[in-house]
Amino acid sequence: MAQSQRRVGLVLARASRVLGEEPYYHEFIEGLERVLTPAGVSVLVKVVTDREAESRTYERWAEQDRVSGVILVDLVPGDDRVALVEGLGLPAVVLGAPSTAPGLPTVWTDDAGYAREAIRFLAEGGHTVIGQLSGPLSFVHTQLRRDGARAEADELGVTLVQAEGDYSYESGRTATGDLLTHAPTALVCDNDLMALAALDLLREREIAVPARMSVVAWDDSALCQLAAPALSAISHDVVRIGELAANAMLDAMAGRPATVYQAPPAHIVARDSTN
Repeated sequence: MAQSQRRVGLVLARASRVLGEEPYYHEFIEGLERVLTPAGVSVLVKVVTDREAESRTYERWAEQDRVSGVILVDLVPGDDRVALVEGLGLPAVVLGAPSTAPGLPTVWTDDAGYAREAIRFLAEGGHTVIGQLSGPLSFVHTQLRRDGARAEADELGVTLVQAEGDYSYESGRTATGDLLTHAPTALVCDNDLMALAALDLLREREIAVPARMSVVAWDDSALCQLAAPALSAISHDVVRIGELAANAMLDAMAGRPATVYQAPPAHIVARDSTN
C-alpha cells in the first residue's frame, strides 16, 4: 500500500453496538487520529453484527490490500482473531490484557484493579449490598472486572450481586431490573449507556438517587456530566489510550518488537449520583 494510502482498520463486532451511541469509541478514535493523521495514516471503521463477519472483514481487507494494520478489541480467551490476523500478515495491536495475545503489542487497563476500587469506594460510603452490571461475560476484560469486584467484596465483607448486559441502553434497563430484585443500595455499571439506563429505570420506579441508590459508571464520557443527577464514574483518559494504540500501531507497521503499553491510571470522580 502506498505511503499516502495507509489505513488502520478497526472493526466493532457487536450487534448492539452503534458507533453513534458509544462514547468510548468516539474518544478512542479521536486519540487514534491525533497520532495517525499527521503520520499520513487514516482510520477505517466498520461495524458488523458478529465475530464471523469481523473475520471475513479482515480476510477481505488483506486480500484487497485495504489496510496496513488492524486494532483488535473485546478479546475472548483463546481468541482466534489473533492467529487469523497473524496468518493474514496484518500488523495488529490489541486493546486488552497482554495475556490475551502473546506476541502482539497491547494497550491494557487494570480492569480488575479499578473494579476493586469502585467496590471499595461504595463500601466506604456505607453500602453493604452492591450490584454490578457488567458487559458480556465472554470478554476477558469483563471477566477481570467481575473477578476484581468479587475479590474486593469478599475482602470487605459486603454482598455483591451481578448481572450481565451488552453495553446497550436496553440491556442496561433489563439488567438493572434484575439487580433490583436483590435490594442493592448501589450499582456499578460497565459503561455510561448502561448507567444512564439504570438512572432512568430508577427514576421510573421512584427510587431516589443517591438517597436510596448510588450509581457509578465506567469510562466517564461527557454523558456522565450531563446526566441528571450527574454520574460518579471511574474516569479513564480514553483519548490518551487511543494515542497509545496509534503509536503501538505505527511501531507494528514498522516491524518493531511488540511492546506492552500501560494505559494512564484511572480514578473515581465523585458526582451527584453517589453519597
